[in-house]
This record gives sequence, C-alpha cells and structure tokens, in this order.
Amino acid sequence: MAETKTLFRFFTIADYEEEEAWLREQHREGWKMLRLYPPGFYVFERCEPEDVVYRLDFPQSGIAEGDYLQLFRDYGWEYFARWLGWMYFRKPASEADSEQDSEILSDNASRVKMVQRVALKRLIPLVLVFVLIQLPNFLSLSEFRSSSARSMLFVLSILLLFEIGLFVYCGVKLRRLRNKYGGGD
Repeated sequence: MAETKTLFRFFTIADYEEEEAWLREQHREGWKMLRLYPPGFYVFERCEPEDVVYRLDFPQSGIAEGDYLQLFRDYGWEYFARWLGWMYFRKPASEADSEQDSEILSDNASRVKMVQRVALKRLIPLVLVFVLIQLPNFLSLSEFRSSSARSMLFVLSILLLFEIGLFVYCGVKLRRLRNKYGGGD
C-alpha cells in the first residue's frame, strides 16, 4: 500500500496561484496530490520527486464536461480533482516545451474572464448571504440585553469581523489579479 499524508492548508478563492505553487512544491518533494476534503485537507501519495506543474481552472457554467476535459487531455494535462467549482490539473514540467505550454489558459483575456467568474460565482454570493442574512440577525440580536445574548453577540462580532476581513482580502486580491492580467478599469 502506498504511503499517504494529509495536510491542512487554507486557501481563499483568490489564492489559487499560491495553491498551484504549493502543490508543485509538494510534488517536487515527492508528494502527489490525490484528493481534497473540505475545508482544506489535502491528501497526498508518496511518489518520485518530480517537477510537476499544477493548474486550477474555474470553468464556465454550462460547458460540456467531456469536451472540456478532452481538450485538456489533448494538451497533456491530467485532470485529477474538483472542489467548489475548481478543476485541478497537472502536467510534468518536462512535457512543457515553453512557458505558454505550462499554462492552461492561453492568454490574459482568458485569465481575466476566469477571475471575473470566480468573483461572480463565489465572492458576490457570499457577500449577499452576509448582507441579507447574517447582518440582520446580528442587528436583531444586539437588541437583547441578557448575558447569553451579549455572549452570543460577542462571538458573532468576532465572526463578522473575520468575514468582513476575508471579503475585503478576496475582493482586493481578485481585483489585483484582474489588473495583473490586463483587465483593469
């Protein structure tokens, strides 16, 4: 039986480039990613250390999955996982003839569109849930004067501050990625 290890690592929706680099480094150290379990448990299998490029894609809705995956296979990419809309691919760096060949998105316009899809499909719905559900519940709880309500309000305050910080972080980072790829305002 192959040796495996499980690591916990949290990446936000805007940290996909860092996740790709981390997965590549794990493979260089002899650990090939097998699967991912929420909220961020990565399962790796021992392998020969090798430089393998990892790429994540957030495909459009409604795309025919069979055709989509075949396109990547035709270019030498191995599809091996899916999580929260992200598709995980890898390819040995030795099979990439050029820097462009180690990318799954062919141009900056495609990268900008992917960043926009991530913002539209992941960030905006989370902000809406926060504004429409969590914030009103927080405000209604603040009207109660009992000690248990105050304790709950304290815990919710910390949670709300964390969520607001996370939203700001992801929003700013997605905007920077969009600008990096030439999709700025």
